[in-house]
Amino acid sequence: MKISDELQRAGQSLLATINDAALVQKLEAITDCCVRALGNGNKILFAGNGGSAADAQHLAAELVGRFYFERAGLPAIALNTDTSMLTAIGNDYGFEHVFARQIQANGRKGDVLFAFSTSGASANILKAIATCRDMGITTVGLTGSKGEKMAALCDHAVLVPDTSTPRIQEAHTVIGHVICAGIEDRMFRR
Repeated sequence: MKISDELQRAGQSLLATINDAALVQKLEAITDCCVRALGNGNKILFAGNGGSAADAQHLAAELVGRFYFERAGLPAIALNTDTSMLTAIGNDYGFEHVFARQIQANGRKGDVLFAFSTSGASANILKAIATCRDMGITTVGLTGSKGEKMAALCDHAVLVPDTSTPRIQEAHTVIGHVICAGIEDRMFRR
């Protein structure tokens, strides 16, 4: 593996994402959905496993903290950060319930869940999405090009046009940053 080849591959994947006009329209709709939810006093929830857990935690921090400029913090929670809760729920109910149980306890109608799964097949993410649908929580699925099963369950779905886990995660970070920037701009500058 040559470093330059890996960089080229990453750039090509991001360009495919950036040049997808339908995906850009979806990001506009997702951003508007989040602005409405936050404006109505709701919160944004995030969930993912492994590298996607890092993405979830990162984006929640961007909203609670700040992104481009000083402003009030926005209510956002990464459901994969509390190890005591994750291990208690996993031990008592099974790992597939670690996010759904937290959503049942802390979610409310009008909230938004960002569900990250590069494969679109993570059992705990699919269960979280189902729980949200039952509770009236809007679902945003971020997955790869083979994540059609998960996408079909979500209110909004972003399928990164790639099958490589690292490339999908890189695009998810960029997409998350774009949404955070849009939320911040629409809520505090307009």
